[in-house]
Amino acid sequence: MPINNRVAELSAETAEWRRDLHAHPELLYEVHRTAGIVADKLRAFGCDEVATGVGRTGVVGVIRGRKQGSGRIIGLRADMDALPIAEETGVGHASTNAGVMHACGHDGHTAMLLGAARYLTETRNFDGTVVVVFQPAEEGGAGGKAMVDDGLMERFGVQEIYGLHNMPGLPIGQFAIRPGPIMAAADRYDIEIEGLGGHAAKPHECRDPIVAAAQIITAAQSIVSRSADPLDSIVVSITRVEAGTTYNIIPERAKLSGTVRTLRAASRDLAEARLKSVVEGVAQAMGVKATISYARGYPVTENHAPQTDFAVRVAGQVVGGPNVDAALAPTMGGEDFSYMLLARPGAFIFMGNGDTAGLHHPRYDFNDAAIPYGVSYWAKLVETAMPA
Repeated sequence: MPINNRVAELSAETAEWRRDLHAHPELLYEVHRTAGIVADKLRAFGCDEVATGVGRTGVVGVIRGRKQGSGRIIGLRADMDALPIAEETGVGHASTNAGVMHACGHDGHTAMLLGAARYLTETRNFDGTVVVVFQPAEEGGAGGKAMVDDGLMERFGVQEIYGLHNMPGLPIGQFAIRPGPIMAAADRYDIEIEGLGGHAAKPHECRDPIVAAAQIITAAQSIVSRSADPLDSIVVSITRVEAGTTYNIIPERAKLSGTVRTLRAASRDLAEARLKSVVEGVAQAMGVKATISYARGYPVTENHAPQTDFAVRVAGQVVGGPNVDAALAPTMGGEDFSYMLLARPGAFIFMGNGDTAGLHHPRYDFNDAAIPYGVSYWAKLVETAMPA
């Protein structure tokens, strides 16, 4: 492209949309205001079809190119939901919804895809069909799965699907991606420990669930260090410990909670099996009862090689080849675009957000300077994949 004149002209207005969305964040599937704005704008742009309520509160727009000979149908996805975090940015467009903020940049993702939809409906300089997908509930609600389960791919004939996410720390005007696993599977667990409580001065008359919990915490760390291949990527984190009420009572119960992150199916199976074994073994040794509830969450986000190569080429046309990292190290964060990549071939790419606070931080704010690069990437992807 790189940034064509029309995309540049649209950038200021797109930034206004983004700031309005930022000021009115919504959680999970309760994105009614956001989804309404998205649907209204898609209709105003002249999308050939606008569907609401896909995957509960998702919105889908269909844009047909000036030619339809190729028969190709490509999906572009953005997420709409925010996070339950109290904002501390101090910006003029800060959240007006107490305790909720766009701390992951989904306001920017939504605005950029809206900007691309406007450009594509105006120009229609492609041979085929674009399906713009606005998804709810990425932040723990599996909105991507909900849309897939609701027939997204079949209903709109999507053949390939592409996603984009901002990355703080990566300079504005740069992209990063890799083939294969790029984000981890994200599982969670709760461990309930039942001992025998009593007076803290008489521990010999008790079966202390806190000591058992401490042993489980320590032993769980050996799953990565002693059960997994050192070259594999596994994270086992215990992030919550609950037990006791005061100084002189050994409690009856303790509870541990945490997450497991993996990049391969075999690693996921190993981590789950070993964690369960650790809990059972320590409980037996300590004379307590322990149960673990293990829930598998988002699967590995795994980019398909041909679509990744294509995304690298498109991003390079926008920002220049040297500004595209095609061998990004995987991140152990999770992403429910993974469900869409299980349903159709595609690729998920990161885009620079500059030197900003990190994702999920109360002082994070999407960088509006990134908008023309994101809009240009979407437009160039469509025009390159389906040339008119």
